[in-house]
Amino acid sequence: MSDADQRSSAHPHTAPDFSAVLGELRAWASELGFSQIAVSDIDLRDAEAGLLAWLEAGFHGSMDYMAAHGLKRARPAELVPGTLRVITARMDYLPRGTPEGWQAIEWQGLAEPAQGQISVYARGRDYHKVLRARLQQLADRLTERVGPFGYRAFTDSAPVLEVELASRAGLAWRGKHSLALSRDAGSMFFLGELFVDLPLPVTPAIEAHCGSCSACLDVCPTQAIVAPYRVDARRCISYLTIEHDGPIPLELRPLLGNRIYGCDDCQLACPWNKFAHTAVLADFDARPGLAGASLQGLLGWTEPEFLRRTEGSAIRRIGFQRWQRNLAVAGGNALHAGHAPELRPALEALLPAATPLVAEHVRWALSTPNAVGALQRRPAIDPSCP
Repeated sequence: MSDADQRSSAHPHTAPDFSAVLGELRAWASELGFSQIAVSDIDLRDAEAGLLAWLEAGFHGSMDYMAAHGLKRARPAELVPGTLRVITARMDYLPRGTPEGWQAIEWQGLAEPAQGQISVYARGRDYHKVLRARLQQLADRLTERVGPFGYRAFTDSAPVLEVELASRAGLAWRGKHSLALSRDAGSMFFLGELFVDLPLPVTPAIEAHCGSCSACLDVCPTQAIVAPYRVDARRCISYLTIEHDGPIPLELRPLLGNRIYGCDDCQLACPWNKFAHTAVLADFDARPGLAGASLQGLLGWTEPEFLRRTEGSAIRRIGFQRWQRNLAVAGGNALHAGHAPELRPALEALLPAATPLVAEHVRWALSTPNAVGALQRRPAIDPSCP
């Protein structure tokens, strides 16, 4: 039994005032770098039909783990027996020092074909490590206050409907791009959860505020947002560059542009992100060499250099083969659009030692394309958007 999955019935004989405990939790969470916490009950029955329909449509792609647990994802007490409440914590991740108008800087990066574009959240330390450690510290503080209790910490690490839980707790609402959205903080934040067997007071849900805005649907390069609140992961660039371990479909490669790890387009287009906060923690500051790096330089990395430069980073999780695959697609898109001829010898240099997967993508990159890669679009914000 891990230290993050402790179950005990040894509560103090005198029941704590859990309303007061929640206030203390908020203060402790702030000290630990969390921006907000909220509490939900565990009745997610209303979400079960949508989850099943999404899985039955195959929108989870090759992420078999999403189907493996079935409806446990919507039943916290089955996933962690004894659970009474879920504490959801928000942690903002825009790097410290991010200037106003940061979205325009990101759009400019997407318009530079010879530059590798990495999703903002992945430019610093692996959020799994940061949130997990601090959720454990939060649980430790709570143990000191109320005595031993049952809990389990999650950070995007198990079959948890985290956006649904955050929505029910009033921390956010589900945006049309399926991400958690807040009027005060946009969507540039991570979520973490503590499943607990304590009867903490539930915080009230909030209304959704997307209105008639469709900026996220309109801007998605691959049209992966097939309907409001419904994403086909098989078309999503974040899935294709991170979760998917096979060949990227030919018809989608031109649409990836220069995105080599993740995609932020739907968040860049969202008008609520004018309220996004910068991180409190230095962990999410961008590492040198990851923001605005040239594809030519990145293609020159050896596997030991990749491992060294991505130590403690979420990027390391995809491994060197997927990293080179993604770079090959980005390099091919630049070449196919008539840019950065220096990428051709850099791509050719990969072939002698390339795995079959990488070699196939490099050959595609070096070929004469049937169609020019899609141009980057800056969305026209609907005036009806917030």
